[in-house]
Amino acid sequence: MATFHVMAGHDSVVARPAIRRIGLSDVRDALARGFDDFRAKPSHYVFLSLIYPISGVVLVTWSSGANLLPLIFPLIAGFALLGPFFAIGLYEISRRRERGMDTSWRHALDVRHSPALPSILAVGAMLMALFVAWLVFAQILYTSLFGPEPPQSLALFLASIFSSENGLLLMLAGNAIGFCFALIVLATTVIAFPMLLDRDVGAVAAMETSLRATLVNPVPIACWGLIVAALLIIGTVPLFVGLAVVMPILGHATWHLYRKIVVDEPQ
Repeated sequence: MATFHVMAGHDSVVARPAIRRIGLSDVRDALARGFDDFRAKPSHYVFLSLIYPISGVVLVTWSSGANLLPLIFPLIAGFALLGPFFAIGLYEISRRRERGMDTSWRHALDVRHSPALPSILAVGAMLMALFVAWLVFAQILYTSLFGPEPPQSLALFLASIFSSENGLLLMLAGNAIGFCFALIVLATTVIAFPMLLDRDVGAVAAMETSLRATLVNPVPIACWGLIVAALLIIGTVPLFVGLAVVMPILGHATWHLYRKIVVDEPQ
């Protein structure tokens, strides 16, 4: 039965797995392996990841119709903070393919039987909290520059953003704040979810291992973060449809990045 392990794993031992130093060639290889996993049965993975573009369109539609135009960009950008959690089923598919097991799409749902599920949900809850915090910061920033009144229309909103000093300040400060949130997510979860699927080590141990991996490999992890950001931006055009391809590739690649960074458990 799944139980929540905070600091330690199922054996009550605090896990500190060894971390390898990797290079940019390893990042490229992880991405290539992710593409290979996607290419094996792409229809399954596109189906699984449709929730991401559909959710993105729903969020934008909701914000546009509820006088929340200033939150359109924060919603789109911040929604990517939840990406590592949404890709959890894809990590499972890559794990099974690596071990020569059946990779039918239904096995992506096998995550619900993982002994580490409570820990996975706990880290997911942390990502959701960061997402909400990002939206709050974005709203506070907009209000401080443009006041509490919502824009009258999308055209007037865009005009105020791109043709005023406050609009420039909003873009600069907003992207800087967003970068800080993205950096926190990258450093603490870059390999946390794949690790929890592979080893029931506890939520804190998984995030601590991700942080150590980032500190040991700052340049490759930074490069990985830039690749993820660039592909997510490309995937949002048009109407988030590209995310149905980008998300599964990145999800599979994240599994292979984890396997390259974390040393295997001794048998």
